[in-house]
Amino acid sequence: MECRAIGRRCSTGAATVLGDLAQGTTPWATATWADLLGHLGKPGAELRVLRTGYRVPRQILDYASRLLLQIAPDLSPASSLREDPGALDIIGVDAGRLAARLAAVCADVVAQAGSVAVIAVDQQVAELSRSLAGQAVPHRVLDGADPAGQTGPRLTLVPVTLAKGLEFDHVIVVEPAAIARAEARGLQRLYVALTRAVSRLTILHAESLPALLR
Repeated sequence: MECRAIGRRCSTGAATVLGDLAQGTTPWATATWADLLGHLGKPGAELRVLRTGYRVPRQILDYASRLLLQIAPDLSPASSLREDPGALDIIGVDAGRLAARLAAVCADVVAQAGSVAVIAVDQQVAELSRSLAGQAVPHRVLDGADPAGQTGPRLTLVPVTLAKGLEFDHVIVVEPAAIARAEARGLQRLYVALTRAVSRLTILHAESLPALLR
């Protein structure tokens, strides 16, 4: 319906539609560009695939793109112009040590320059917030309000359903497996979470990682 509304208003003009089908997290998300162009009423429109990016370092983008095999098998992975061998860190811990290790990682990251986010499945956010508060790690929880211009701690705890469209210098993704199984399109949510980092990505997990990320 959204596409058809746009198409009706562009019947005599031009429009550029830009998007990433792999980030379709709703049940009604378009699966192919052919479907989307059909809803726009422009089935013969020109399609240009952007295969090179610069926002996310290559190490992070290549890792997140492993999920494309399942969530968007018809899409070719993009490549990044940026390369940073230290951009990706995967940390496995015992379940009983997860909270303590998260606090330690957050304290270390916040000591560096840039914005920081911890992204976790929605149901885990309150527990993680209590844990960080109990270990005296200043943070705020994103509640759906626009984060731009807000003051306070540089560390933001982000429910994964609110992560789309945001970006941070350093992102810590907690328990990818929990994100993946939380909903029917959990792997798409996970793909979004993994690609929110513009400099560094840390993955912290006690559960086994989803098969494509092992």
